[in-house]
Amino acid sequence: MKLNCDMGESFGSWSKGMDAEVMPYIDMANIACGFHASDPMTMDLTVRMALDNKVEIGAHPGYPDLLGFGRRDLTCSAQELKMIVTYQIAALDGICRVNGTRISYVKPHGALYNKMMQDADVLTAVMAGVADYNRELALVVLAKSDRDAVERLADAKGLQLLFEAFADRAYDDNGNLVKRNQPGAVLQDQQQIEQQVLEIVRQGKVTSLGGLSVPLKADTICVHGDNEQAVSAARHIRESIGVL
Repeated sequence: MKLNCDMGESFGSWSKGMDAEVMPYIDMANIACGFHASDPMTMDLTVRMALDNKVEIGAHPGYPDLLGFGRRDLTCSAQELKMIVTYQIAALDGICRVNGTRISYVKPHGALYNKMMQDADVLTAVMAGVADYNRELALVVLAKSDRDAVERLADAKGLQLLFEAFADRAYDDNGNLVKRNQPGAVLQDQQQIEQQVLEIVRQGKVTSLGGLSVPLKADTICVHGDNEQAVSAARHIRESIGVL
């Protein structure tokens, strides 16, 4: 089980997240590619930080929405979505190459991530953007109890999937992430975060906000670097509990 974190989401003089603090405790850095956050200098700094900590690097593409931090749904054609994803992968991969490395996976951000898990056409377009750039890149998708449809689409594109669960986000009764504008959507209590991670890792399930037990099988767990409690929980799990 690998621990991943969304990173490199500062922009110009505006700073976001605790990348330096969380980097030593993770396995995978999902680095923003300039559309929802980040810029060339931030991307380069984050890539070099990941290399220094021997952390795997992935592209974190989102909608072209700096003002809304990529959390607003945009209406795009399939070709537009495909090229939005391809463009961002190529940008980060280029910065990786000049630093002597390459990206190894893609994890969409925010509204794009949520939309692709609800809309097969959006997911197909995202997969096309990844596959046409490099079929060796894995695509990170939300771990759910029913994964057959997503796996069929990936097989058709020749893509490997990494199924992801979240340490610090609440789930609804259907195994979807609770929308951020709903009460309790983001977990802040360290004990609650750790309990959710242990439940996912040891029991292959998560308890929904409504109290239901929802089965899911994950390859990687996400913490958010701008959530101080999640970072503390990641450090405690990594160092003390040793389940990851």
